[in-house]
Amino acid sequence: MYQVLFKRLEGNEDIAVPRKMSEWAAGFDLQAAVAEPLTLKPGERALVPTGFAMAMPKELEAQIRPRSGLAFKHGITCLNSPGTIDADYRGEVKVLLMNHGAEPFTVTRGERIAQMVFQEVPAVTIEEASELPDTVRGAGGFGHTGVK
Repeated sequence: MYQVLFKRLEGNEDIAVPRKMSEWAAGFDLQAAVAEPLTLKPGERALVPTGFAMAMPKELEAQIRPRSGLAFKHGITCLNSPGTIDADYRGEVKVLLMNHGAEPFTVTRGERIAQMVFQEVPAVTIEEASELPDTVRGAGGFGHTGVK
């Protein structure tokens, strides 16, 4: 088991540290630490603070993902999803929200806006090669298998 340290930033004593909302949940919900309500008009995006910084082992990354209810009900999602927080980052965790909905959406302080999932980062080495081994797929890219 890995240990992740959370530091609540000054002025955010009312914001909960990330927590799972059910026993088997994969993600830890993140709350908005906005000083005042933030309204996103359709098509707008904003970087929303969470009120904490963290330290995690080098074997982990944190992925920021949308909350399904906000996406379905209001069209609110996270851009660059999943967003990656690297283990050596020590600044405030922020969430890049976008309103894909038809109506303005107001983010309020303490509202659950995203979820954070921790993933192991494998140790990988990169080696340059003059040729790559063949596969059945080969260089087939976007849409090469069709839709049916």
